[in-house]
Amino acid sequence: MAANMKAVKLRIKSVESTMQITKAMELVASSKLRKAKERADTCRPYFQELYRTLQEIAKGNTEFYSVYAKEAVQEKCCYVLIAGDRGLAGGYNANLLRCFEEDAKGKMVSVLPIGKKAVEYVRSNNLEYVTDAFVEIADISVADCFEIASILCKEFRQGTFGHVELCYTRFVSILTQNPESVPVLPLIDIAKEEQGYNEKERIRNLILYEPNGVEVFNSIVPEYLGGLIYGGVCESVASELAARRNAMEKATGNAQDMIAELNLYYNRERQAGITQEITEIVGGAECL
Repeated sequence: MAANMKAVKLRIKSVESTMQITKAMELVASSKLRKAKERADTCRPYFQELYRTLQEIAKGNTEFYSVYAKEAVQEKCCYVLIAGDRGLAGGYNANLLRCFEEDAKGKMVSVLPIGKKAVEYVRSNNLEYVTDAFVEIADISVADCFEIASILCKEFRQGTFGHVELCYTRFVSILTQNPESVPVLPLIDIAKEEQGYNEKERIRNLILYEPNGVEVFNSIVPEYLGGLIYGGVCESVASELAARRNAMEKATGNAQDMIAELNLYYNRERQAGITQEITEIVGGAECL
């Protein structure tokens, strides 16, 4: 009995210690989430408008042909895979990687991983990758995103792969984060994503380009790609922090419930022990 009571007390202390850690992580994630959410909310209109604008250009482009806009000859697809740096975020990383696996199923793929978990996944599964230099998503800046875009555009022009997709987690709310994979190159893939796309019904492009359409178009695409990647990074960072906050909040609640159950069990066992001792004393007195 005494040994069992001691084990329960140790278990209670252990759970209390764990609860302090999860509560601290919840508070840290909540603090960081406010800034990340503001950044994601600020970037989202630019992110969405940029995508919509290039979609319109892809639909209306009948005046010139760019390597970034024509139908791909190379079937290989390069995924910009944006995952988190750490675990303890519920199903955040697992859901994103599942989304990637489902979208990439049956395709020849190459990956440009961003974030420690993405890099670890690519290495452990022996996937072909463009570069694994961008390990810490928390340290990714706008300049880094444009550097990534430059690398991708160079490889795309050389024919290393024929498609580029952005696989990230879209921040919907603190409680909801949706992993998704969206096509970004060639631009004809973006046009096909729009419902009701018909090659025969493409509208004539009314935009005039100086000095010429191809030069302007080819100079815009790396900027467009860099902007999309930065938007994806902002959304993913906010999503990871929200997922971690929710996971730690749930873990803290579970720890509190466990402590309450253990305390109840401890008090019952203690009361049973006291009752037994009283019974033994009374029984001994009666014998005398």
